[in-house]
Amino acid sequence: MDPVIAIFVILAVAIVAFVSGKVAIEIVALGVALALWATGVLTLPEALAGFGDPTVLFIASLFVVSESLDATGVTVWIAQHVVGRAGTKRGRLTVVIGAIAAVLTAFISINGAVAALLPVVVVVALRARIVPSRMLIPLAFAASAGSLLTLTGTPVNILVSQAAAQAGGREFGFFEFAIVGVPLVLCTVALVALLGRRLLPAREADHVDGVTDTGEKARLLRESYAVDLDTRTLFSAQDGVVEVLIAPRSSLIGRRVSPGMTTTEEDLVILAIRRGDEVPDASAGRTRSFTLQAGDAVLVQGPWGALERYSRSRDVIAVTSPQTLQRAVPLGRGAKRALVVLGVMVVLLATGLLPPAVVGLLAAGSLIAMRVLSVRQTYRSISWTTIVLIAGMIPLSGAFVSTGAADVVAGAVLSFTGGASPLLALLVLCVVTLLLGQFISNVATVLIVMPIAVSVAQTAGVSIQPFMMALTVAGAAAFLTPIATPVNLMVMRPGGYRFGDYWKLGLPLALVFLAFAVLYVPLIWPF
Repeated sequence: MDPVIAIFVILAVAIVAFVSGKVAIEIVALGVALALWATGVLTLPEALAGFGDPTVLFIASLFVVSESLDATGVTVWIAQHVVGRAGTKRGRLTVVIGAIAAVLTAFISINGAVAALLPVVVVVALRARIVPSRMLIPLAFAASAGSLLTLTGTPVNILVSQAAAQAGGREFGFFEFAIVGVPLVLCTVALVALLGRRLLPAREADHVDGVTDTGEKARLLRESYAVDLDTRTLFSAQDGVVEVLIAPRSSLIGRRVSPGMTTTEEDLVILAIRRGDEVPDASAGRTRSFTLQAGDAVLVQGPWGALERYSRSRDVIAVTSPQTLQRAVPLGRGAKRALVVLGVMVVLLATGLLPPAVVGLLAAGSLIAMRVLSVRQTYRSISWTTIVLIAGMIPLSGAFVSTGAADVVAGAVLSFTGGASPLLALLVLCVVTLLLGQFISNVATVLIVMPIAVSVAQTAGVSIQPFMMALTVAGAAAFLTPIATPVNLMVMRPGGYRFGDYWKLGLPLALVFLAFAVLYVPLIWPF
């Protein structure tokens, strides 16, 4: 089969698979890589080269850095201390939440930023007597805009920066994205604050799982066990409390225990015990002894590391993971070390002293060496779906160029636009990116359109920089459907949204992003 025809067939099948949602995107990406080898377009090493690409390693390391800020309570501290003091007026709350979401996204993953803020925003909204549906889509949209503030804001930024350098241009600076990102964040926050009341529905929210406040959690435990617990000292940077259930085949069944005793493993202090719906009398709650049975609930206290190991024992079932609880401790253990690593990483990336992949790997390794994260946490923090998607699609992007398929499409685009102005070609590519990005991952979308943009720029004899930056902006405008980005889906259930709720506020915002991509970007990065 002719390589160009093979490329178009593989691309068409991949797009259909992505849009259908019936095939896992990791499988689609791996299928693309294998199809390129099976059709003879690429050799096997070339088809699998994406898994060793420095860009992929850099993106993976950023997930680890993001996890360190989340696991040590840095994001919770920001959420509680900033959002919690924003008042009760919807407009002011929207502006504060949007600004915090944008800044957090710039330095950690967009998914991590929204996940950390989501439960806090719901609680703050309810306290202010505002339905969460008026606040959560603005949260997701502001986070998407915030991804344009720094190089590490989204994998797309890293991909287009590397592509620009490989196409004869240059890499974008760490904060260079902010030239377009800052005005877009301001426009996004202003639009959602001004139009949100009229364009967003007012619906009751579903329950949001997660721990947002350790004080709140401590009060619930105190009421549940009817014991006099000091809620101010249950959770700290060093120690915490975990509720566990005695497992059906636990070796602890039959043992007689009482509050004040310590566990045989990890030497944790037993604070209270409860059986089923039976709530012990408060006066006896600290002294009553139990012969443990399957299903008994036990409250234990100790160092976070010991709690984590104890919760993995076959004898007990943790009601809430210690790691989840520890995340809710503002500026918990390792927070200062995580912030130092982040600061050094930003300086090295901004100055360009070392290649990004080296900086990222050093940062991830330092977090493990400094015991901010365990090796297990590190592996779990990486979004393997994103990594496999990028690694599998990078060979397709390269094959587009090497086979001449990109030149074919670029010629068609220039022919359609008359070849008179690269601005029209840029508009076509941005519209395609924006529309396709509403149904498939923006990473996959940009990887598909990127080689075409490179060929258009080279054929027209103009700079690659405005094309790459414009693709980033258009790719971030994923506002029209809940399936456009993971964060759009993340807020759907808590906000009680329906599929058709997104485009009402998303359409004017998408048009603003398109205008910036086509009209503003070429002014800063000329053709």
